Amino acid sequence: MSETIPESWRPVLEPVLASPAARKLGGWLKAEEAAGKRIYPPRGTRLAALALTPLEAVRCVILGQDPYHGEGQAHGLAFSVQGGVRPPPSLVNIFKELEADCGLPRPAHGDLTPWARQGVLLLNNTLTVEAGQAGSHAARGWDAITDACVAAVAARAEPTVFILWGSHARKKASRIPALGRALDGFGHHLALTSAHPSPLSAHNGFFGSRPFSRANAFLDNAGRGTIDWRL
Repeated sequence: MSETIPESWRPVLEPVLASPAARKLGGWLKAEEAAGKRIYPPRGTRLAALALTPLEAVRCVILGQDPYHGEGQAHGLAFSVQGGVRPPPSLVNIFKELEADCGLPRPAHGDLTPWARQGVLLLNNTLTVEAGQAGSHAARGWDAITDACVAAVAARAEPTVFILWGSHARKKASRIPALGRALDGFGHHLALTSAHPSPLSAHNGFFGSRPFSRANAFLDNAGRGTIDWRL
């Protein structure tokens, strides 16, 4: 792996990245790039979610699936796009729910960096993708790395909100014992589950789920402060 591991995440990730599977992933990514394939997000930004949100600062986790595969979109944060890039449909629906839930105006941009700086870990399950090929890196070994990140957050004593949109996010959470208990209604964390914000599923339970206000109510009650969701 050519990415620099953020300091607070090193004890979590260094053992995982030393494994044969992680070394294989790193070698495969290098070979793909050497063959001329475009990989998103670009090198140096693939661990941006971890760099912007140190482990000790995490108050909320929003799990995505894999990065956007269009040019200039992905920059290392789940559901987020760089400034100046048109928000994709799922992100538009997230903003619609944010407006309905919290009365906040829909942002003119799709950069979620301000959320990440407040302790919202915007983590995709797979951290790379080939240009134009959604899900193309899903079975290449990222799961072990991102599972370790989620497990590290779940293992902490501080109450944390896990926002799980869609079956893929719920499946990932079920692999983590502390989160499995939260999904069942036990434990000291809160798991908020709903349909995915994709246009294909948003009307099946994402709209009206009020994840932002519910997350803040939990965090405030737990003494961890609230998140300013304005962008």
